Amino acid sequence: MGIFDSVFGKKENTTTKKEKLPWIPLESMDQLEAIAEKSNNRPQVIFKHSNTCGISRMVLNMFEGSYNQELDIDLYFLTIQSHREISNRIAEKFGVRHESPQLLVVKNGDVTFHTSHGAISDMDFTKYL
Repeated sequence: MGIFDSVFGKKENTTTKKEKLPWIPLESMDQLEAIAEKSNNRPQVIFKHSNTCGISRMVLNMFEGSYNQELDIDLYFLTIQSHREISNRIAEKFGVRHESPQLLVVKNGDVTFHTSHGAISDMDFTKYL
């Protein structure tokens, strides 16, 4: 046991292999129409992420860590820097002001719930599905 282990305690490898989320990259305007259409049969969820924002990264990590793989939804991931025009179109189409990070639930062609920043990790969005 090294000096650091004796002072700080040896860390055991407690990492478990986490299942990857079923993200669908949101990369085209055509997908927005498909999302609205598919939302008539099954909830669609959009996560808007900024890859230059530490808060967005933290919220994304917390969301991924608590996501229930059993949910019957389509889960879309939009990187703002790569597709700002899609983010703008989401705001226009669904009448929701742009924020990032932002989580939107689309049902029956409309955004029925949305939240942003730390509120994403503070609430249970599944009650809006």
